[in-house]
Amino acid sequence: MQKTSEQYDAVIKICRDLFSKKMKDYGSAWRILRLPSLTDQIFIKAQRIRGLQQNEVSKIDEDEQSEFIGIINYAIMALIQIDKGVVDQPDLTDEEALCYYNKHVAITKALMENKNHDYGEAWRDMRVSSLTDLILQKLLRVKSIENNKGKTLVSEGIDANYQDMVNYAVFAMIHLTPNSSQ
Repeated sequence: MQKTSEQYDAVIKICRDLFSKKMKDYGSAWRILRLPSLTDQIFIKAQRIRGLQQNEVSKIDEDEQSEFIGIINYAIMALIQIDKGVVDQPDLTDEEALCYYNKHVAITKALMENKNHDYGEAWRDMRVSSLTDLILQKLLRVKSIENNKGKTLVSEGIDANYQDMVNYAVFAMIHLTPNSSQ
């Protein structure tokens, strides 16, 4: 599991670097996005990945990895929004946003490590297409919870679903990195 931890950190570094650069370009404009808007952005990314996996021809020059990075970053933004609430105007400095980013990555990674311990790294035998489908399933669950105004009877909350999406996307990125899956 040490290798998984290192691979996880390497993927997150790529995602965090892009998040940081976009913060410099746009500031925290994303702070005005409500959770359903972030969910829809992730849904678009996951559908795009599924299309790339199913279609023989692509008309846009973006690969699965860039879309998985988007899923990770949007899901972390959603976790920050759950934590901080939605605002009418951008309100975080680059440094503050990265602190919240790091906080939610740490929580999400700890969840991954606990599940990895219990499941014995079963994700290593999964296909990227299955991980994509699981992300889409989680998105449909989140949409249902959002449509029910956040209420669930027996299910985990929206935050746990976003955390799972991050972890599935990280696993997919590890699989897509040459010589790193095993």
